[in-house]
Amino acid sequence: MQTMLKQIFSLLSKHRQGLTLSRVAKELQISGQERSLLERRLQELVNRGAALRINNRYFIRQRASLVRGRVVAVHPGYGFVRPEDELMEDIFVPSRHFGQALLGDLVEVFYKERPGQRRHEGRVIRILDKGRNDLIGFFREQRGRGFFQPYDSPSLEAAPFKAVRRAGLKDGAIVKVDRETMEVKKIIGLPDDPGVDTRVIIERFELAPNFSKEALDETDRISGEVQITDIEGRADFRDWPIVTIDGPSAQDFDDAVSIRIQNNKNFLLGVHIADVSHYVKPGSALDQEAFRRGTSVYFPDRTLPMLPERLANGICSLWPEEDKLTLSVLLEIDRGGNVVQTRFQPSVIKTVQRLTYDVVFDIFEGDDKAKKKYRELVPDILVMRKLAQCLREKRLSTGSLDFDIAEPKLVYEGEMLHSVIPSERNEAHQLIEEFMVAANEAVASYLIAGDTSLIFRIHPPPVPADLQKLRGILAPFGISLPVTKRLRAKDLQSALNQAQGRPEEKFISLQILKSLRLAVYSDENHGHYGLAKKEYAHFTSPIRRYPDLIVHRILKMSLQGKQAKDLPLSSIAHHCTEQEKKADEAERELLIWRIFRLLRTKLGEEFEGIVVDMSRAGLFVELEDYFVEGLIPVEDLRGDFVFRRDSKSYVEKRTGYVLGLGTKVKVLLAAVDPILRRMILALS
Repeated sequence: MQTMLKQIFSLLSKHRQGLTLSRVAKELQISGQERSLLERRLQELVNRGAALRINNRYFIRQRASLVRGRVVAVHPGYGFVRPEDELMEDIFVPSRHFGQALLGDLVEVFYKERPGQRRHEGRVIRILDKGRNDLIGFFREQRGRGFFQPYDSPSLEAAPFKAVRRAGLKDGAIVKVDRETMEVKKIIGLPDDPGVDTRVIIERFELAPNFSKEALDETDRISGEVQITDIEGRADFRDWPIVTIDGPSAQDFDDAVSIRIQNNKNFLLGVHIADVSHYVKPGSALDQEAFRRGTSVYFPDRTLPMLPERLANGICSLWPEEDKLTLSVLLEIDRGGNVVQTRFQPSVIKTVQRLTYDVVFDIFEGDDKAKKKYRELVPDILVMRKLAQCLREKRLSTGSLDFDIAEPKLVYEGEMLHSVIPSERNEAHQLIEEFMVAANEAVASYLIAGDTSLIFRIHPPPVPADLQKLRGILAPFGISLPVTKRLRAKDLQSALNQAQGRPEEKFISLQILKSLRLAVYSDENHGHYGLAKKEYAHFTSPIRRYPDLIVHRILKMSLQGKQAKDLPLSSIAHHCTEQEKKADEAERELLIWRIFRLLRTKLGEEFEGIVVDMSRAGLFVELEDYFVEGLIPVEDLRGDFVFRRDSKSYVEKRTGYVLGLGTKVKVLLAAVDPILRRMILALS
């Protein structure tokens, strides 16, 4: 429903002269029975006050307005408010217009449309509902007075405490305070105390470090052994050579794979996923805890799992040489990478080996030691490699995007962070990704064919304004994108291919990635833009993602000839999307904090960087070996530089030297504040 509203709203916004019902139907290619639904949706817009109907033509109100929304993100200097009206994009609010609003607050915003810009800019008028009663921030003492700087405010100014008990408080201490009274409720610790950063992130993002007693009691009552009664009615694949392939530090194993060659030379791929739904029943305390979390959260030295450890790492996890309950997807795939037949079965398996990505890649590379150690599995692994290549070629030929951007990995010596390195992805990672994508798509297609309600993993296409901005960024590098309202994913992949091997490859890849919208969960199917899939759902990670658990339940009911009824799929999808965003941001925040803390020991040192953004304030440079950005203030630029907004560059008047997006520079680290996530750089 919301998607049709968004399509109508977007269409009417482009036609200030208004459109008739027939014209709207024609533009959106709506006919037959859907036409009456279209008419109801148009009337809904009129009832909301978002549209007008005059002489059988529909118009969008073009005016500044007041809207209600939730503060969903804050950064030093600005933040974003997400309107309750899902037709609207997030509203950009500068810190000077934020007032006392903080992350999570429901606010009223006065906004004005900004022609040519994706986002509106607004001002918080009032706080309607405070999203949290407690605040996390740090204590400062200045001239004998106590001040508090909250984390979740875009303002960099500290507010004075009305009254503060200084017992045990030190300047710079991180504290939890009551928002109303500003009374210190808890001293979390000093920024450099061991583990304080993780504790702060857990408090800030209101993550759940502990499970309820009821959920733990339910877990204790679950047998750790597969019973004969559990196996009844299941396909028995315990004699198949099934393996798990994961990273060396993986804690839970929810997917395993097998391969066979059919008589017709087709592949028979088995993707066997832990049957978490057998143990976690709807409405149970375990289910409520899993829903509340929505996803597992992974920190460098700690995991906040969606399920208790005994389930996540033990009973459900597909450990080798142990009977495990699974849901198996069997896919017959031809040599062109086409799925020609599918089968879905509750099953029981016993994996023969736990393999790592590095071991599998060593086998691909012909490593004699690895081939000898796993000689019985080598033939199957090489067949899997061939199948993965077929699937990958087919996926890319249909227009799927293929990013290869390294993520930062922290390297410790003992308990001390020593360095930051790019995480390595090899062909073995790609193999598992191809198999999981194939299984996810197969499950979605099967359930859609059965007209079954489902939680989909959708990826909306990019917003035209973002694509226009991307065109301007790529043009100086000689990369052009077709001028069309709906750019295909394969056009973006072509740009990625053109950048491959160039010094600016990472920058260009990141800019293309930033132009894309986030993938989300939805009870409506609108396809996955990045994968170029019309039908897609998450199925393969039920230990760590709640939507996968829901899809498991729906699939099992469908296999029994039943329909899943009365499931609030829309609200589940929305909640899980928000929890996923929260988890991603929490993981990223902790990573940045630790990297900045490491960089604080390197003040005055020289680094290589690349210009990733700029404004009249200066240039934003990402340190190539550290994956974080810092600012070179414009006043610190040597020479007479002028900012050219049209070309997003700084030009030195006398020499004509240009500092533009993607320019590689050498910089000195002048200052870094891990708490405020700020870093000041200077050109070397």
